[in-house]
Parts: sequence; C-alpha cells; structure tokens
Amino acid sequence: MSGSEKLTSSSSELDLDRPNIEDYLPSSSIQEPRGKLRLRDLLDISPTLTEAAGAIVDDSFTRCFKSNPPEPWNWNVYLFPLWCCGVVVRYLILFPSRVIVLTLGWIIFLSSFIPVHILLKGQDELRKKLERYLVELMCSFFVASWTGVVKYHGPRPSRRPKQVFVANHTSMIDFIILEQMTAFAVIMQKHPGWVGLLQSTILESVGCIWFNRSEAKDREIVARKLREHIQGIDNNPLLIFPEGTCVNNHYTVMFKKGAFELGCTVCPIAIKYNKIFVDAFWNSRKQSFTTHLLQLMTSWAVVCDVWYLEPQTLKAGETPIEFAERVRDIISVRAGLKKVPWDGYLKYSRPSPKHREQKQQSFAESMLRRLQER
Repeated sequence: MSGSEKLTSSSSELDLDRPNIEDYLPSSSIQEPRGKLRLRDLLDISPTLTEAAGAIVDDSFTRCFKSNPPEPWNWNVYLFPLWCCGVVVRYLILFPSRVIVLTLGWIIFLSSFIPVHILLKGQDELRKKLERYLVELMCSFFVASWTGVVKYHGPRPSRRPKQVFVANHTSMIDFIILEQMTAFAVIMQKHPGWVGLLQSTILESVGCIWFNRSEAKDREIVARKLREHIQGIDNNPLLIFPEGTCVNNHYTVMFKKGAFELGCTVCPIAIKYNKIFVDAFWNSRKQSFTTHLLQLMTSWAVVCDVWYLEPQTLKAGETPIEFAERVRDIISVRAGLKKVPWDGYLKYSRPSPKHREQKQQSFAESMLRRLQER
C-alpha cells in the first residue's frame, strides 16, 4: 500500500467520525454571503482548516479516552426515593459482602499458592499446573467481587505453540476476565504499588512479560521474550493488547504491529461491556486502579461479552501493518466499536515528526490543487 493510499484511508476513517461543523455554526454564518466573508467561507478554503475546527469542537482522538457519564434519571419526586434505596443496597449490603468474598479469595489463594511455589520447586510441571489453576481461581474471586456477568462465545483457548491472542483494551480488568477462563501470559505495562507487587511475584509464575513504555531498550527485550515464548509447547497462551492503552470501549485505536510480525497464528478476542450498570473504562490518568476497583465493587454488576474469534494468519503479500488492521476490523465489527486512525501512545507523548509531516504534505497537496484550478 502506497503512502498516498494510506493517507486517503486515514482521511476517510476520520471523515466517518468527524462532527458536522455546520451544526455548531450560528445560522447567520450558514446563510449565503452577501458581499461579506463569513465563517463558513473561511472553512471552505481548505479541508485542513475544517479538520482543525472539527478538532476544536469535538476531536475523535480525545473522545477515545473519555468516560461518558450516563444520563441522570433520578431527579424527580417518584424516582429519587428508589435511587436512594439503591445507594443503600449497593454501599451497605453489596459492597461489604463483596469485600468479604474478595478477602476470602485472597486467604484461600495465598494459603495455597505460597506452599505450592516453595515446596514444589523441583517438580516444575506439577507446580506450573497448580499455579495456573490458582491464578484462574483468584481471578474468579475478583470477577465475583463485582458480580460479574460474563458471557463467553466461541471455543476456549488452548495451549499451542506459535500462536498469540490479541484483544481490544478497556481496563486492566480485561486481563482478569480473560484470565479466569484461561491462564494467559500477558504483555503489560509495569505498574507501581500493589499491582506492581503482584506483577513481579504471582503473575510471573504464569509467564507474564512486563515493560516500561518510557524505556526504549525495553522494546528489544520484550520482542526477544515474545519470540521465545511462542516457541514453547508448555508455555501458557500469550495475550497482547495491541492498542497499548485503555480505550473507552466505543472506539479502537491503531494496533501496534509487534504481535503481527512474529510469524505465528493470531487469535482475535473481542470484548464489549454493557454500560447499563457501570462504565468499565479505566482512565489511568484520572484515577488509580484501586479507585477503579472500588467503583466496580459499588456498582450493581459488571456485564460484558467476550468473543473468541476465528484465528488469522498473514496472507501472501500482506505487511504486518495491513495484517494488524485486518484483525482490528474483525474485532471492531464483532464488538460494535468504531475505528479511528490514531496511535494510542499519543495519549502519553507529543505527535511524532512523521505524523506532522503527513499532515503538512496533505495540506500542501490541497493548496497545490486549488492553485492549479485557478
């Protein structure tokens, strides 16, 4: 695919999600001009100016990482008492019972995991099998602490060499929901606090791989570990979230190509949350994971569907980037998500010079066409 074709494809995707600027303009600026330059005429000079105005009004990048609050329904004399009863039930009955369930789960898990990890060091096969089962059990306790209602569609993943599973990413609980069914080895950002402690101790036992996105050398190390992991027959299935960041389950951002250039079978997983009771999106820049868990534990339930989709392989003449986009299409269609041509890492850093150059090239081509028309 040539650079101009990629540029056209990205522009067409943006067009599908761009707001209609005329909806935000005053009626006086939309009327036919009578000898005066109006705002609508200024926006018609260049599509780039129109895109810039659209970004100011409501850009598709920021919307990928926004949590949309539900419409208020309880502010009338009839429904407000019912809402108050619901708050009492959720915070004074459900929440304490869920804390008890989670505490009981940790007691059972730690009292079993620690002896298994220490006493069975010479029997690796048995130890890994028991640790895998205990991690799945602990994840089941986590899901129970949210009253998780999860429907799994499709065949359960199995351990096979040269395969990798990829899924869209909404929250760290994606991993927990998938892990309670199958002990995946996940590729994940290294986190601080108690989550980081679990990563470096318990989750290491199922072969998880951690990285720090701010360290460039970590990419080479992770790439090498990925290739080594997929060759092992007895290794747990490898799970990757190729978006590289949490997205609000309305959109999918660009998939990183790392999982698609390993030369192995890619198994897509689509995750869709029902927001009727709670929004499962974790905005890590605004709340800690502990706060996020408390939000889930004080809701009525976490409802979601998980689809294990048909495995995909690289087609003849297809590049890893095109392969990644094809898999993203499959996941987006199945989960009902809207595709946007953004790199999720822009959430953490400034746009790359390459991205700016593409925009500059697009603007230059547009201006040249207009000058030639004259």
